[in-house]
Amino acid sequence: MEPDLFTAAAEERQEKDPAGSPLAVRMRPRTLDEVVGQQHLLKPGSPLRRLVGEGSGGPAGPSSVILWGPPGTGKTTLAYVVSKATNKRFVELSAITAGVKEVRAVIDGARRATGGFGKETVLFLDEIHRFSKAQQDSLLPAVENRWVTLIAATTENPYFSVISPLLSRSLLLTLEPLTDDDLRGLLKRALSDERGLKDAVTLPEDTEDHLLRIAGGDARRALTALEAAAGAALDKGEPEISLTTLEETVDRAAVKYDRDGDQHYDVASALIKSIRGSDVDAALHYLARMIEAGEDPRFIARRLMISASEDIGLADPNALPIAVAAAQAVAMIGFPEAALTLSHVTIALALAPKSNAATTAIGAAMADVRQGLAGPVPPHLRDGHYKGAAKLGHAQGYVYPHDLPEGIAEQQYAPDDIKDREYYEPTRHGGEARYADAVEWTRKHLGRKRS
Repeated sequence: MEPDLFTAAAEERQEKDPAGSPLAVRMRPRTLDEVVGQQHLLKPGSPLRRLVGEGSGGPAGPSSVILWGPPGTGKTTLAYVVSKATNKRFVELSAITAGVKEVRAVIDGARRATGGFGKETVLFLDEIHRFSKAQQDSLLPAVENRWVTLIAATTENPYFSVISPLLSRSLLLTLEPLTDDDLRGLLKRALSDERGLKDAVTLPEDTEDHLLRIAGGDARRALTALEAAAGAALDKGEPEISLTTLEETVDRAAVKYDRDGDQHYDVASALIKSIRGSDVDAALHYLARMIEAGEDPRFIARRLMISASEDIGLADPNALPIAVAAAQAVAMIGFPEAALTLSHVTIALALAPKSNAATTAIGAAMADVRQGLAGPVPPHLRDGHYKGAAKLGHAQGYVYPHDLPEGIAEQQYAPDDIKDREYYEPTRHGGEARYADAVEWTRKHLGRKRS
């Protein structure tokens, strides 16, 4: 939809008096060089550089692009910079409110502008994943014939939410979550810049750390929280934004948690011990503390995988596959949705029957090996496939278990030094009970004597 008279007037007033706009709007970069993060998309010759006029046009003009990334990573900001820096006609639509009628109106206007004035059109379409297939189809002729250069933004995986013909006609640019260093630079600029808070308040380190945790890599969220906290501090007549003021403003307490210190290991230890003790509520508490403190979800997932083998084992053979699946999901989706996956697996592990028999079994076996109890492999078990092996007695006398009715042969498998050792002592907890029956039966048929 073309900007109307009232929209244009509002934008003009905003430019003349930016103080009335939200801090996140006032601090939008004016050039690509001011953009925080996403440096992998801003190299010389990149599609975004070419969209703002850096590079050739004509038959090698800039391609349409689809910007895919989490909220607050700069999709709208990049489109805004293009709108300000380019000499092209710029039109913005939102898939939330626009439809085929509006898209066609923009395309018709673009063709008139190109034919009548030789002026190219850049169409920014926000939330493209909300468009139906038919609505996305309406964009194809304009993109294919370059009547418009499309900049489409989405938070959803475009391979599932954008039709293939449109994907094939556009370049897919993936935006990465902003790092803490990216956001620190943004906050510093917002505090001092004339468009921002103009050094009206300062931001102590502990408050900044909590603000970064709240932001979760989202620049818009960081600036919104900063503006609210700064307003509260100024109302109190305070020269700095205290941690208490920030907590009151955003209604989110700062979690005492040092990701590089004792708290990191203490809370992780408490999570695992609560799971081991089958206290699901305590386990969820410690998980919540780690999530709220901004702990790396992959670290949490790794600890849960270890717990599945260390404390549950064969009492619930599904525990490890669940933990592994959760770790894979967490790596793919990240926060905030990863919190649901971590909760899922934490509850499953805490309520699962417990057994550390697998842990103690390998520990006992390794202890014997370290003490030198690692005698030669019995001759009948040695490799007999190479020439001359038979002369050495290798593989001679080996009984193939599959040839026997019960599928088990009474023969020695372990070296002489440990032939009577029994490392695995299964419990009768949960699913391990059937393994206890199985190990008793197999040891009997192997001719083993109880030590």
